Amino acid sequence: MTIQVFGHKSPDTDTTGSAILWAWYLNEVKGEAAEAVLLGEPNTEAAFMLQRWDLQKPAIIEDVADDASVVIVDTNNPAELPANINNADIKAIIDHHKLVGGLETKGPIDITIRPLACAATIIIDLMGDDAAKMPAWAKGVALTCILSDTLEFRSPTTTDHDKAVAEKLADDLGLDIAAYAADMFAAKSDVSAFSDAELIRMDSKEYAVDGTKFRVSVLETTAPEIPLGRKDSLMETYATVQAEDGVDQVLLFVVDILKEEATLLVPNDVVKGVAEKSFDVSVSGDLVVLPGVMSRKKQIIPNLKV
Repeated sequence: MTIQVFGHKSPDTDTTGSAILWAWYLNEVKGEAAEAVLLGEPNTEAAFMLQRWDLQKPAIIEDVADDASVVIVDTNNPAELPANINNADIKAIIDHHKLVGGLETKGPIDITIRPLACAATIIIDLMGDDAAKMPAWAKGVALTCILSDTLEFRSPTTTDHDKAVAEKLADDLGLDIAAYAADMFAAKSDVSAFSDAELIRMDSKEYAVDGTKFRVSVLETTAPEIPLGRKDSLMETYATVQAEDGVDQVLLFVVDILKEEATLLVPNDVVKGVAEKSFDVSVSGDLVVLPGVMSRKKQIIPNLKV
């Protein structure tokens, strides 16, 4: 049975790339039939990665079959996975997020969760000496994942190890990190083709705080004026997203990669209260700037209060 390798819904660069890398490793090194798949359309930066390294977009699946063999990368949260995931045969989990709980397995499995900025870094570590066998495209994918998740080493989640792995990959490929990252972030910032609902869901996670269910969305960009220019229509779309996704509130953070700050859209008093309690700021109007806030995993989710 072919092993399906996938990450979370709303696939970003790391989820897309890590699935591709681990499927390559299983196929080419371990001799196990594997296929990378996605749980939705990849974002613009992930699409750039696929095009830059001449890769086909993995197939998109809606759910998994009973007893399907799967490996989960870049998440361990059932809310971000197919509805039938607990009836699948989970072989392994490779992740860099906190342990959420709720997944059930058919038996003992390999679980690797490490405090690194990027799942692809962990995958390279797990490959060990076999990582040297990666073709250029695979090294390019891994580099893209690390630069994406670390925001070119600007994110507070960045570790010395992530940076060292990225620099080695770039050296192997003969790539200038700053120039390549600029191309990546330009692709990530081009959101003109997306509807407001698509933007809200593009890079988002569901998270509950004291009984309030949030969709916590992040738009990382070098051109924050583009999404912020759409703030009124974005906030008007919140009600639709909340109803369709079964959440109570949407929190949308526009992260300015170059200025290293986030702007939170504030549509109502609930979000105003969340912003003031969580980030120790005073909010007036429908926007609040949060200097230094770059990481949902390390700076946003852990601080949320209602």
